[in-house]
Amino acid sequence: MESEKALIEAILFLEGDPIDAKTIARISGLSREQVDQVVEMIREDYTADDRGMELVSLGGALQLVPKRELWPRLRERFGKKRENRLSRAAMETLSIIAYSQPITRGEIETLRGVAADTMIRQLLDRGLIKETGRKDAPGRPAQYGTTRHFLQHFNLESIADLPRLDEVEQERFSLNG
Repeated sequence: MESEKALIEAILFLEGDPIDAKTIARISGLSREQVDQVVEMIREDYTADDRGMELVSLGGALQLVPKRELWPRLRERFGKKRENRLSRAAMETLSIIAYSQPITRGEIETLRGVAADTMIRQLLDRGLIKETGRKDAPGRPAQYGTTRHFLQHFNLESIADLPRLDEVEQERFSLNG
């Protein structure tokens, strides 16, 4: 199993982005069951204190990332550039989409109180949201939701890992309020 472990570790490293077990199996030539076993072995290896990386699950996919406790020391040299940060308006729009998905542009504008076209376009361009379908309403408006890239960007395994909202915040994201 050591050569399989080395192979899968190399695939995870070279891929860089999250990759699902089915794809790892296809690339490695191993069965899905073998991949699952080896991934657990790798995950255990990376839990050791002397390791700088950890294997995380992001929306059903796997990725090797620096351990969270190392981020403060790595951020200065390797952190995201200032121009890549989202504006306050973009973060507000993204929060509304994340907590209220699927949601239409009109519903976002109702919650924000201002036009959302520019923010939606910016979030679509960055791959943080996507069109998830059409609402069964007059005009069949597009509905938006978050992407796997959103989960990766915010280091979440699933949308259920978003911080819980208190009552006031829940009211803020409610279209009924």
